[in-house]
Amino acid sequence: MGSIPDPGELAELTPPSFDDFQRQTSLMTSCTLLWKELSDHITSLEQNLQKKSEALKHKFQTLDHDTKATLASLKKREVTIDGSVEIALERVEEHREAAFKSLENSDHPDGEVDDGDGLLQLLKSFCLKMHSREFWKFVITKKKELDVLRSQIPLALAECVDPARFALEAISEVFPVDRRGERTEKGNDLGWACVLILESLIPVMVDPVIGKSRLLVTPSVKEKAKEIAETWKRSLEERGGIENVKTPDVHTFLQHLVTFGIVKKEDVDLYRKLVVGSAWRKQMPKLAVSLGLGDKMPDMIEELISRGQQLDAVHFTYEVGLVDKFPPVPLLKAFLKDAKKAAASILEDPDTGRAAHLAARKEQSALRAVIKCIEEYKLEAEFPPENLKKRLEQLEKAKTEKKRPAAVPANKRTRASNGGPMPPAKAGRLTNAYVSSFPAPPTFIRSPPHAQYPTGIPAYPSPAAVYGSRSPQSPYAYSPEAAAPMAGSYASAPLNYPAYGGYGNGFAPAYQQAYYR
Repeated sequence: MGSIPDPGELAELTPPSFDDFQRQTSLMTSCTLLWKELSDHITSLEQNLQKKSEALKHKFQTLDHDTKATLASLKKREVTIDGSVEIALERVEEHREAAFKSLENSDHPDGEVDDGDGLLQLLKSFCLKMHSREFWKFVITKKKELDVLRSQIPLALAECVDPARFALEAISEVFPVDRRGERTEKGNDLGWACVLILESLIPVMVDPVIGKSRLLVTPSVKEKAKEIAETWKRSLEERGGIENVKTPDVHTFLQHLVTFGIVKKEDVDLYRKLVVGSAWRKQMPKLAVSLGLGDKMPDMIEELISRGQQLDAVHFTYEVGLVDKFPPVPLLKAFLKDAKKAAASILEDPDTGRAAHLAARKEQSALRAVIKCIEEYKLEAEFPPENLKKRLEQLEKAKTEKKRPAAVPANKRTRASNGGPMPPAKAGRLTNAYVSSFPAPPTFIRSPPHAQYPTGIPAYPSPAAVYGSRSPQSPYAYSPEAAAPMAGSYASAPLNYPAYGGYGNGFAPAYQQAYYR
């Protein structure tokens, strides 16, 4: 048994080995790295907390600022109520006295108006007397003077004792439900007049003290406007759903909501469908923003692109400032490409003459629409329109040459009895030859085409066929697909005979080209 060494006795020290030194070095390195990692992690946490703290602080400041601004606005609105009401009452009293004087005056203006001043006086006369039905009948007969109406109707509505009620009564014949019944003629949509009156009503209802932030509408009239909107929505089922509603009706409904400030958040999906379905109307982007669809605009633009409505998508992108996300030039080029494909598909029609005519018109409409869009948004540097204009000139030149009447050779053989042409000398030898012995039928004089809107401020042409629009009231020159001729029907009329009323060529009337700016 060995003896235990004395603690006080110096023992011989064992020199450390190289392996121990390496282990200690590795341990120190690991500790250093771990410390650095923990330090960086803690620093990152501190920075994130600092950023979140600053963000919360900024939000608190913004919320406090918005709260103060809202309270100040509410206080201002509350303080200005008495003043606004007093001004409104004074105007009502003035208009009432003017109406009495107008009724007592024996000199009533007649319907003959030859200048803007006379038109304004007649409109004011209707408004002073609150004769909404006569006002409506007069307006719908003046669609050729749309620019004048747009400038004069707001001035006339300002003479009404109750402009909002007057406007609702004026358009009640066709909105929310068309009450004309069997009297309604095909294509005789009066949505343009409804939208014109509703738009003209907005500046009249603006509060004279605080402006557009408050509209002067009586509670009873506002409730009436809400009932009208609900009635229109219920009528959708009777019309077969959103897809079967005419675009003028949709435009009137949306403008009605915006004019009276009765937009509902729970109906946003309905508004979105209506806007997309009538996106080719030039005012739809602005109406979409007013309806609270700004946050849904990217999805709406993508849907328009997927449906082949690239031109409409361009207008929506500029309205909401999404040009960087949806560059316009590629969209316009894609639109032209689709238009060429559609024109090529039309050429497959067995009726070669008519197919060529419709295909040329389709391509012309697409070219005009793109050229107008380039000029409107100043895209000449990115998409020079010179080649497009040359192509358009070629198509128009070819169309003009086709319309030139062919020379008819004189027939020397005439029938002396009735002045009709003699049959050919060898007519009896032809199996399918037939020459009538009766006189030639008289030439029928076609009625003049329906009046169109003036082109002072034309709407951008938007092809309905390429867009896939189902509305028969498209105002743009981009023709829909030609309907296949019925079996046994006569061939189409010669090109030098215009189709009656502009309907026989597959094109809907362009009544609102100058209106929708």
